[in-house]
Amino acid sequence: MDLHDALIGFSKSFGLFYLIALSLAVLVYAYWPSNKKWFDQAARNVVSDEDRPCR
Repeated sequence: MDLHDALIGFSKSFGLFYLIALSLAVLVYAYWPSNKKWFDQAARNVVSDEDRPCR
């Protein structure tokens, strides 16, 4: 195996573990109990009772 093949193998493995770690970090952030209030407020603000353009 030459250097090029070793670098390709390392980059594929690193990329896989990087994406798995990033996905886990996003899931932890989304389901963290202290973020619930912020997410609920954002969900309510999407649909408001006012029928006029935002200023």
